[in-house]
Amino acid sequence: MCSEPLNTTSGSMDEVSTRRQFLSNSASLTVATAAAVSLPTMALAQTSVPAVHAGEDNTIRLALIGCGGRGSGAVANAMNSSHGPVKLVAMADIAENRLDSSYHALNELYADRMDVPQDRRFIGFDAYKQAIDCLGPNDVAMLTNFAYFRPSQLEYAVEKGVNVFMEKSFAPDAPGLRRLIKAGDAAEPKNLKIAAGLQCRHSVNRQAMIERIRNGEMGDLQLIRAYRMHQVGGLGAMPEGTNELQWQIQNFIRFFWVSGGLFAEMNIHQIDEICWLKDALPVTALGIGGRAANSTNRGQGFDSMSVEWTFADGTKATDDVRWLGGDCFNDFATYVHGTKCAGQFSGNIHAGTSRIYKDQRIQKDNIAWEAPKEEINPWDAEWNVLLDSIRNDKPQNETRRAAMSNFADLMGRAALHSGRLITWDEMYHSNFQFVENIDELNYDSEPPVKADADGFYPTPIPGVWSET
Repeated sequence: MCSEPLNTTSGSMDEVSTRRQFLSNSASLTVATAAAVSLPTMALAQTSVPAVHAGEDNTIRLALIGCGGRGSGAVANAMNSSHGPVKLVAMADIAENRLDSSYHALNELYADRMDVPQDRRFIGFDAYKQAIDCLGPNDVAMLTNFAYFRPSQLEYAVEKGVNVFMEKSFAPDAPGLRRLIKAGDAAEPKNLKIAAGLQCRHSVNRQAMIERIRNGEMGDLQLIRAYRMHQVGGLGAMPEGTNELQWQIQNFIRFFWVSGGLFAEMNIHQIDEICWLKDALPVTALGIGGRAANSTNRGQGFDSMSVEWTFADGTKATDDVRWLGGDCFNDFATYVHGTKCAGQFSGNIHAGTSRIYKDQRIQKDNIAWEAPKEEINPWDAEWNVLLDSIRNDKPQNETRRAAMSNFADLMGRAALHSGRLITWDEMYHSNFQFVENIDELNYDSEPPVKADADGFYPTPIPGVWSET
């Protein structure tokens, strides 16, 4: 049971009235959660689903906080785990239509492991507190909404003594990441388990290749190359009559303050792979980025980017990104070059395509070692690890590692946007924030950024923009 009387509202009646007006504009913005749950990357049916045991004390209860496609998919991954049983007992979101869509989609698939009556479906900017209050020891708060929420929600979960699964990315700016690290450190004496949604770390194929690299099979690493080149549509015009704050949150990857932006939100996986391969953090980042001349994107980010990180020993790592369609070259992979030979670390849509070649030639006829197809996808694997850690009291706290990769991510973004060489120290100690007093955001808040007269939001100008 929740520690306080359960209801679907929070705050004053004025806030409730404002929330209803806010939500009344959201019908046209409903996320297609049912479709999102069935995305191939979530791989709902790749593992056998365990039977639910009768003993409730053996069931790990989940609270879903952030009910979009990502959160719904994470519930599916938890349901897939061989370390069940698990049960979803609470849901929270700031948009009622998104919560309802998620609930109905999940209930169709997992009705026997859903126990979320109306009085445990919470709506509001502070609804996460009510959802976490429904949990007890060994249960898991699923923080799967937007990066700007993550530090405050982790703080509350740790305060309440609840285990956590938190999706990437982890904060939109450096002060938020430092808050996250502090909360993660506070979880240590409480023996709480915290999993971070950098699922590639739990890929058995990548782990096998890392072991070979550490054993010297590729020699000393000289260069790491990551690519994420595929079409991603831009932001269109805001529909007439739409609440602008809602519009920005709904289109989170288009606004830096909500998610860190499209680059930081999506490329954190490639950047985490770079740091993992090198087993180090970069000391500088330099980037070049911009937009196609015919761009109609009204959001804030670039559509073409290249970032170069340098490590203390002089080793370089690059990440090349292009979100354009047409007759452009596409790739979605990470490659690594050692003094002995080259390798491919990962493949399309984070597949465990891990190979070592005979020399520097990356061709199918030149493979010296190749990992087999993974039986368990990384999204399911990360939940197997978390649930096993909870059931067998194994140490697991991925907060600091995840935050450090996120800092490297923000270094690259700051370099792209500013046109400057960004050092690790200035990024880590930066006090730049997209929104001050972010925890005070509510339904009455003004949108943190405003569009110009033509409906376009501010885009970084290298040489002028600064994030440090």
